[in-house]
Amino acid sequence: MNESDFHRAVDAVLAQVESAVEAIDALEVDLESGILTVTCPDGSRVIVNRQTPNREIWVAARSGGFHFSQREGAWRDTRSGDELYASLARVIEAQSGVRVAFD
Repeated sequence: MNESDFHRAVDAVLAQVESAVEAIDALEVDLESGILTVTCPDGSRVIVNRQTPNREIWVAARSGGFHFSQREGAWRDTRSGDELYASLARVIEAQSGVRVAFD
């Protein structure tokens, strides 16, 4: 994947996450300069951003840091192989108590 394709793919992921989280009143979302921040009711944050040199998407949360690379047609955790949207939904729910569905 070249750099332009990577940026397009990550922009689409960030837009989808932003759209899903915006629909939930209990969560706040901000997308600025390619960094998406989900603010939970307790003020804690889940951060999703691109890591261009590695061609990865990184997620930072209370439960840890997660790296996702594109494999098998999906963004997959580089350690567990879990899919990005499923992992992100689990992380946000665990941290905020709010369920997020990514369609």
